[in-house]
Amino acid sequence: MWPDGEVERAYLARFEKALGRLISSDNPRLLLAVSGGPDSLALLMLAKHIMPDRIAAATVDHKLRPEATAEAAYVATICASLGFPHFILRPAKPITGNLQSSARATRYALLEQTADENGCRLIITAHHGDDQLETLLMRLARGSGVDGMSGIRPRNGRIVRPLLGFSKSELEEICKSADIAPVRDPSNDDTEFDRVAMRQWLSQAPHPFRIDRIGRTAGALQDAGIALEWMTDQLAANRVQKNLNEIQCDGTALPYELQRRLLLASLAQVDPDLAPRGPALVQLLSDLNDGKTTTIGNILCKGGPIWHFSPAPPRRTDA
Repeated sequence: MWPDGEVERAYLARFEKALGRLISSDNPRLLLAVSGGPDSLALLMLAKHIMPDRIAAATVDHKLRPEATAEAAYVATICASLGFPHFILRPAKPITGNLQSSARATRYALLEQTADENGCRLIITAHHGDDQLETLLMRLARGSGVDGMSGIRPRNGRIVRPLLGFSKSELEEICKSADIAPVRDPSNDDTEFDRVAMRQWLSQAPHPFRIDRIGRTAGALQDAGIALEWMTDQLAANRVQKNLNEIQCDGTALPYELQRRLLLASLAQVDPDLAPRGPALVQLLSDLNDGKTTTIGNILCKGGPIWHFSPAPPRRTDA
């Protein structure tokens, strides 16, 4: 029975150490997201030997592929053989729009609901080091800033990712040594998806990227992002004020990145749902520093030494 060798026991030790860094010592109940691929099945095997008494598993059938029903049933069979509660989750409405982003939002909403209903404080996903590498390279290609280049966070709210220090090949080895056959999702071969295209590009030839070093880079950028958030909060306490129905912000004599973050903080006070990015935000900041008046979304923005933000007046319509 797995584990039956030093390599497998070393995997368990690494997993346990990662969990210890990410989860408090009060032993909360956990919900594992298990799709049936090698990553999540390896997660299931690792968790079985570290915390068998406080985990449940869930598989999301997005209703996007006819094979998904059988795959979810297959995972349920594995979980039953291991003695774990297992839930098959399906959306109430068809997934539409951008399939990847819509499916992701639906998946996490279903996992959150199931965790709440079953007393699971945290949700464990099987994101690993190769996912982190792909994410950083994709965001580099898109011209992301510090926050985007922070990559996949080991913990984000109640979502915990203890496998970021593992490579894909290590997780496949765990499945092989445990004699568990993963399912294969054909969408992982569809190069219409950016991640798949990046994965195939990386597989074309040997590359110099190492999982441990990628993890250090992502961690350093995450720390930098946290420091910038802290500094922005300190500055906002003194430089962002509300005057009647208007938000005023003093962005003078600050580095560009802190100006950008104060601008976003000011806009959020007028309209929390407005989150401009990319060229639109760059142009707005340039206009404000040039003393111009403009609008973004439903917010009127006046530049100068002090920036002014207020709800834009209703647009006039012809009678």
